[in-house]
Amino acid sequence: MSLKKINTRTIVLILMIIAAAAMRLVSYKFPYLLSNFTPVGAIALFGGAYFTDKWKAYLVVLLTLFASDILINYLYTSKWVLWYGGSFGVYLAFAIMVFIGSLIKKANIANVGIASLASVCVHWLITDMPWLSDAGSLYPHTLAGYGQSLVAAIPFERNMVLGDIVFCAILFGGFELAKSKYSILRSKRELAV
Repeated sequence: MSLKKINTRTIVLILMIIAAAAMRLVSYKFPYLLSNFTPVGAIALFGGAYFTDKWKAYLVVLLTLFASDILINYLYTSKWVLWYGGSFGVYLAFAIMVFIGSLIKKANIANVGIASLASVCVHWLITDMPWLSDAGSLYPHTLAGYGQSLVAAIPFERNMVLGDIVFCAILFGGFELAKSKYSILRSKRELAV
């Protein structure tokens, strides 16, 4: 494969991820209606599935989400916040989501749907740990407190599932359509078939 194909595919993937991350600003504008209806899970799965060099998937996805977090935190607080109480759990969950995306060998509705549900469960179980998250001051640092946190997070995770459905359809469907029209976007493995 030529350097041009690698660069073109990588550039298209990065631009799609950045465009999707920009959609997080829509949920900021309507926080109660669209709370957690964001492309973050879809971005992580998409990056994991399509970057042939997996280090690029982790780097691009985590840096994009980090940069968009800084902007969104500024919009909410009028302060430049680089790291907050729940950052470790959030980025751990995103890294696991990228890994889940890397397990998608063929992008179809079933595989992407299962990966999406798994990633939402990972997000729910990790980011709502009271001892890892900003919710730590709201719930006791016990299993009962963890259970309370999980129950309180159900509406937000439901919105994350809906966001994943919409944004996975756009990202995966859009890239699969583009690959069918432009062979330069196909991986070596896909070109060999």
